[in-house]
Amino acid sequence: MKYLMCIIALSSSLYSKMIFEFNKNSNINNWSIVDDSVMGGKSLSTFQLSPNGYGLFEGSISLRNNGGFSSVRYRFEKKTIKEYTKFNIKLKGDGKKYNLRIKTNSRDYFSYAAPFLTSGEWQNIEISLKDMIPTYRGKALDKPNFSNDYFEEIAFLIGNKKAENFKLLIEKIELK
Repeated sequence: MKYLMCIIALSSSLYSKMIFEFNKNSNINNWSIVDDSVMGGKSLSTFQLSPNGYGLFEGSISLRNNGGFSSVRYRFEKKTIKEYTKFNIKLKGDGKKYNLRIKTNSRDYFSYAAPFLTSGEWQNIEISLKDMIPTYRGKALDKPNFSNDYFEEIAFLIGNKKAENFKLLIEKIELK
């Protein structure tokens, strides 16, 4: 039985692709904040490593000046993903709704997005790539859902149409 469990554990790790795993020594220089201040809003957020080595995205959403969102994004060299079907993200949120967003090309004006709800506890969020819908400024576009073989940007966004503080801890992001 132990032998079988080892084979199962090994095979499951062979079928995943790590996008980012946070620890106390992680280099987060390629992660950047994009708040509604790019459009005149007043929301503020930060992204840093927590004392335990998790990615810590936190801040305050303001609706002043037509604001209402904060995001953190990570750009990287194009990653081929054709053999994967879903994201698996280990995180701890604050009970609020967030969006996972990806871009096939970082220069694209739109993202593919999928909402997820956090529980306030550590959880594994699974998001199917084919369920990610094309959006621009929060509106769905008349384009097909994500079906590309690669992407080069991933982001977490909060924008629940209300003023609120938020806190999201991220342990790892992988494809399965």
